[in-house]
Amino acid sequence: MTIIANRIDGRLIHGQVANLWTTKLDITRLMVIDDVVAESTVDKSGLKLATPAGVKLSVLPVKKAADNILNGKYDSQRLMVIAKGPDQFLELVNCGVKIDELNVGNMSQTKETRSIKRSINVTDKDIEMFKQLNDKGIRIISQMVPNDNSEDFMSLIK
Repeated sequence: MTIIANRIDGRLIHGQVANLWTTKLDITRLMVIDDVVAESTVDKSGLKLATPAGVKLSVLPVKKAADNILNGKYDSQRLMVIAKGPDQFLELVNCGVKIDELNVGNMSQTKETRSIKRSINVTDKDIEMFKQLNDKGIRIISQMVPNDNSEDFMSLIK
């Protein structure tokens, strides 16, 4: 399987992802899945700057990412998929991409969210999407950095 890791992180590519996760998992390509970010030249430029040397970057709309994965475009690479929230991963799975595990990292606080753990803030809609992902057999964990213990995310939202 091409996909080594799946992570929700509102910051997308930053120090934890670029330095810790990519190194620990020997990632060769970071893939950001986000329909809005994929259309933004400014956002894509910033992500490119944050991507470590020697690691490839794809910033794609979810459907295009699913098509590329399903067509084997990244089969020779070690891929980490990153999105801002569960909605992108639910869409990716609904397009036919198999995901075994999803790591919930940082989800920023807004007026609509409530905190369930330090740096993780969710809406009722997010919780519903996490439940749908869980119902599809995806193990959902929370682990900020590789040296942290992973926690069962679903037990945090119950």
